[in-house]
Amino acid sequence: MAEATPASRMASAEHYLERLALEAQSRDERRKLLSSDLDTHDMASLHAALGGGEVDDDDPAASSVGRRLALAYAEPPLAPPEILSTDAHGVTRVKTAPPLKRTPLAPEAWSTNPFVRFGQRSRSWAGRGFRRKHRESKPAPRWQMIASARRWVLLVLIFGQSIIAANQMRTVLPGQGQQWLEIAILSLFVLLFAWVSAGFWTALMGFFQLLRGRDRYAIDSEVGDEPIAEEARTALLVPICNEDVPRVFAGVRATIESIRQSGNGRHFDVFILSDTFDPDIAIQETHAWLALCRDMEAFGQVFYRRRQRRVKRKSGNLDDFCRRWGALYRYMLVLDADSVMSGACLTRLVQMMEAHPDAGIVQTAPRASGRMNLYARMQQFATRVYGPLFTAGLHFWQLGESHYWGHNAIIRMAPFMQHCMLAPLPGKGSMSGEILSHDFVEAALMRRAGWGVWIAYELEGSYEEMPPNLLEELGRDRRWCHGNLMNFRLFLSKGIHPVHRAVFLTGLMSYISAPLWFLFLVLSTALLAVHTLSTPNYFPEPGMMFPVWPQWNPTLAVGLFGATATLLFLPKVLSVILVWVQGSRQFGGPFKLLASMVLESLFSMALAPVRMLFHTRFVLTSIMGWAIQWRSPSRENSDTTWGDAIRNHWSQTVIGAVWAVGVYFMEPTFLWWLSPIVGAMMISIPVSTLSSRVSLGSACFRARLFRIPEETHPPRVLRRMVRYLGRMNAAAPTPNFIQVVVDPVSNALATALGTSRHAQAAPLKRRRHERVTRAVTQGPASMNNLERLAFLDDPVMLSQLHWRVWEDGDAHRSWHQHGLPSRASLRVPAFG
Repeated sequence: MAEATPASRMASAEHYLERLALEAQSRDERRKLLSSDLDTHDMASLHAALGGGEVDDDDPAASSVGRRLALAYAEPPLAPPEILSTDAHGVTRVKTAPPLKRTPLAPEAWSTNPFVRFGQRSRSWAGRGFRRKHRESKPAPRWQMIASARRWVLLVLIFGQSIIAANQMRTVLPGQGQQWLEIAILSLFVLLFAWVSAGFWTALMGFFQLLRGRDRYAIDSEVGDEPIAEEARTALLVPICNEDVPRVFAGVRATIESIRQSGNGRHFDVFILSDTFDPDIAIQETHAWLALCRDMEAFGQVFYRRRQRRVKRKSGNLDDFCRRWGALYRYMLVLDADSVMSGACLTRLVQMMEAHPDAGIVQTAPRASGRMNLYARMQQFATRVYGPLFTAGLHFWQLGESHYWGHNAIIRMAPFMQHCMLAPLPGKGSMSGEILSHDFVEAALMRRAGWGVWIAYELEGSYEEMPPNLLEELGRDRRWCHGNLMNFRLFLSKGIHPVHRAVFLTGLMSYISAPLWFLFLVLSTALLAVHTLSTPNYFPEPGMMFPVWPQWNPTLAVGLFGATATLLFLPKVLSVILVWVQGSRQFGGPFKLLASMVLESLFSMALAPVRMLFHTRFVLTSIMGWAIQWRSPSRENSDTTWGDAIRNHWSQTVIGAVWAVGVYFMEPTFLWWLSPIVGAMMISIPVSTLSSRVSLGSACFRARLFRIPEETHPPRVLRRMVRYLGRMNAAAPTPNFIQVVVDPVSNALATALGTSRHAQAAPLKRRRHERVTRAVTQGPASMNNLERLAFLDDPVMLSQLHWRVWEDGDAHRSWHQHGLPSRASLRVPAFG
């Protein structure tokens, strides 16, 4: 490597000083820098002069970090003294998290084989002379007895209704359900009808609950407005991974402001828990965190941590928080990247937990809003109008043994840390390893430990966003499908409450119902082919004197179809009736509400076969162990292009066309029954594309179609979020990785934010030197994201790279070509 000449070193130092002066906030300081007697004959002397002392030979630029930040952030300072401090080596650092209070956590290994448990229990009994261990039994709360009685009623309703429908279906079949093909069809029909029946009775009981307007067993039925105790501190956790940074921090800021206005801000802290592995997004996150803390004076209340070891995805991120800081809080409230919650809602959740010391989790019913795509607006409308019936119905049947959906829910820290850590599923293959869909499992473990899991289904002030288009939703379903299939392995796990075993079953049925439905349709078509293309056998058994005539009963088929359609669509009608009773003005008025329901129902019918084929593929690929990509969903109102739609839906179009032609040649009249299925498949490309259009969604909004109250009269917390999001999107872009390496202030800030300050061991020094040398000489284009992230994770190495890029004459020229940001983006922006 060629040595830099003294002239080139002085030129680099002078250029560096000029750049630093340009970034100085004060004109006086800028003038002093340019006219002072600072030693600029080389970079080491300049950093020593800036730092006011000797420099470290291994990391000369580290001594000037504090001075560079002080010049760029003079008034107000970058952070308070307790946040902006120095480490053991005297290097300036910014504390992004509170002091640790570690808690050892260990998950319990899964016991999923009942035969093994029976053998262990038998050996234990034999050792005690076959005497059971005496356990003290506590009297069950009244709500448990009520819930148990309600569930028996639900089972009777489902199975009774399914038996009647099965008998009706048997009479519809030409062979009266005696042939093997008809037996298979009948079995699938009973299973699918029971699934539809469960949803119907859930929605029906939710309708009566909401119409009556009170529930004596609701979690908030006896909760007053008592002040929150000082020791009842709550951590708001926001796990993120490569998310849209402006959207995340706009929601966090709106939530914090709402909490403060409620008068309970001191009881809540916020933790941004990042698993981001894109270096440029990671830099955006730190700048957004600093801007939020500076604007809101929220240092010491809003914290940021980015993990270097990203294990177990979201659940591992939460585990990491629990180990480090869980002991500091009584509750934690988990938010998604797109979640927004009002201060009144958060306060009410804490009051519920304080009033019910046996509650482990209280889940809110988030309301979807914020999208303008036609597809998303229809989904928002559906969840807002129909969703309350199903949520209230779930609460009616489950009470304190309910669902947990992983976000917008408050959790009691102590039992969660003791009982809800997740061990990997034993074995090998796609259904083993780390648990992907953690929420259902954590709720089951919480209930197994004796704590209640509730849904506060009428609590307002909890919001989320929907996927903007069909393809984004299907991408999310792909991940959820794999997770729910894995979770079903825990169906027979030790100690799981029967209700949560049913939750695992419903999670499985949410996706496996698609291949079952597809198989039902295929077998029905096969039955048609058998009776159309083969010669009828009127004497199926030898010695029969009288023929057996196939019996088709179209009248009974129409009646059975009508009964099934009633179970599917009556909940939607009841939802509209309930809104009419309670007031439909914020939904666009009674007629617009009815029209929206009809249009949304037709749209759902058109999408149902498409989802069926996709979910069938998801189930098969999950079982086969094909890898999936767990990426963050889109947070933008993005349209689906025609090219994307063709690439993703061409197979459904072909299947629908071939199926329709085949049925037409066998029996044209049967095509009328199958036309809603095959027709929807054939138009899947235009439906997917056009439904993603923001322009069509905006037109429907102006026509007052698919309106929801959150659009007609947006709550204050959502208005704030939209306002801050607009400001952040309009602000100057934050520096990228190359700029963080080269620019004096951006590098000082990234170095101060770094946390991995390892000891100066010889192997570590050698490894750092090799990485820095390779990066300096080969340039940023040679570095992948993992290599760039390693520099952001190691502030010593990042500072060394900064030094070498400026001091080394052989540094790759692309560093300086792309590494100096415009003046408008030099410092952390303010969005207040």
